[in-house]
Amino acid sequence: MQKTWIITKRELSSFFDSLIAYVMIVLFLGLSGIFTWLVTTNIFVGNQASLGTFFGVAFWSLFFFIPAITMRMIAEENRAGTIELLITKAVSDGQIVMGKFLACLILVIIALACTLPYYITISQLGNIDDGSVIGGYLGLILLSASYISIGLFASSLTQNQIVSFLLALLISVFFHFLFDAISASFSGVAGEIFNYLSIRAHYDSMSRGVIDSRDIIFFGSIISLGLLLAQTMLSKRNWQS
Repeated sequence: MQKTWIITKRELSSFFDSLIAYVMIVLFLGLSGIFTWLVTTNIFVGNQASLGTFFGVAFWSLFFFIPAITMRMIAEENRAGTIELLITKAVSDGQIVMGKFLACLILVIIALACTLPYYITISQLGNIDDGSVIGGYLGLILLSASYISIGLFASSLTQNQIVSFLLALLISVFFHFLFDAISASFSGVAGEIFNYLSIRAHYDSMSRGVIDSRDIIFFGSIISLGLLLAQTMLSKRNWQS
């Protein structure tokens, strides 16, 4: 765990040293703030104290932001050959992947924490449903962790950051809305399967304050599978050598 945490701290430092963290946080706060407070579907239109608009905006913002922060994580290490240096430090592939995963997740959590003034402000306007707020933030964290694991897997497949970004988007788009759209075309078991694979179905449930074990299992499965595939791709170089 100590080696994993060392990698996490190294990656977090690189985010803030290269200004990636500041740009990501400012853009996220800017977009979410504009659409939450100023655009026609803002919180004042609903005439109720709710963060529903923000959770809807964050659902789409993180879909694009996360591939941007994960695209270089392994692809750049492979291109520069620095991934081999980590091996000389007796660090396992699993520790490398987990360290990078935690660094990305902590960065997203910091960005989400910066939106807490939204909650404080809206709660002053009326009675807000704390359960839906907690469920919404938990849903965003699990959604982000899922896309981070997909992004790390995409980054492990190539040495090109742009290709990594596009691959992560391509894989994520199925979970983000394609499975949801496909489920509407089917009925019975097939429709239920596609609907279960839709991240929106699980996220919407949690953002209403409903914490269901099926949602936790769904997100946990995507996170575990993404990290396992990324670790497998890193280990593949050892098999080839």
